[in-house]
Amino acid sequence: MEVSTVHLHQPAEPPQVQPLRNETDLALLERIEQGDRAALHELYQSYYHALLRFIQRITRSLELAQEGVNDVMLTVWRKSSSFGRRSSVSTWIMGIAYHKALKALAVRRRWSSRFGFHIDDFEDRWEAAVEPSEHRDLRDSLDKALDTLPPAQRAVVELTYFSGYSYEEIAAIMDCPVNTVKTRMFHARAKLRKTLPALTKDER
Repeated sequence: MEVSTVHLHQPAEPPQVQPLRNETDLALLERIEQGDRAALHELYQSYYHALLRFIQRITRSLELAQEGVNDVMLTVWRKSSSFGRRSSVSTWIMGIAYHKALKALAVRRRWSSRFGFHIDDFEDRWEAAVEPSEHRDLRDSLDKALDTLPPAQRAVVELTYFSGYSYEEIAAIMDCPVNTVKTRMFHARAKLRKTLPALTKDER
């Protein structure tokens, strides 16, 4: 069966955070393994916004993020049987997304190097993916500050503060030791303190 015959539509609303949804995800994954397109569509709806934000945070490109979401779900469709239950379904899917995003970023950088300019100068920024907020100025400042971090540090901050993953889960997603995650967070916080003193001046 080809996943290209499945029509996946962007969800209208971001999903609510559901820490205990692993059993539901497991049931969907089992159905996907049997070729159930409706289950794939349901899983896509559940993860679309989280994947889009996460991949865009790493690549800084809405176009790459949109392509990345579809690429991740295609991998889920094709490799659902490879899920070993050593982690939650969410951690497994975000791990696929992380490595897809890094690969897309590497390809973009090689392309930029080849043609002698930075694609960043022509990219869509965050407006299309981030919802309007009464704290828009603060959000814009934070997004710009996070963009100055290396991709791995951006990923750790995104997964910790915006997605609610533990360091152990992030280590599984990024396929690295927990201490590496902690080190990346330490350096990310240090850089953000310099970039956004207004956000950190009251830290103890």
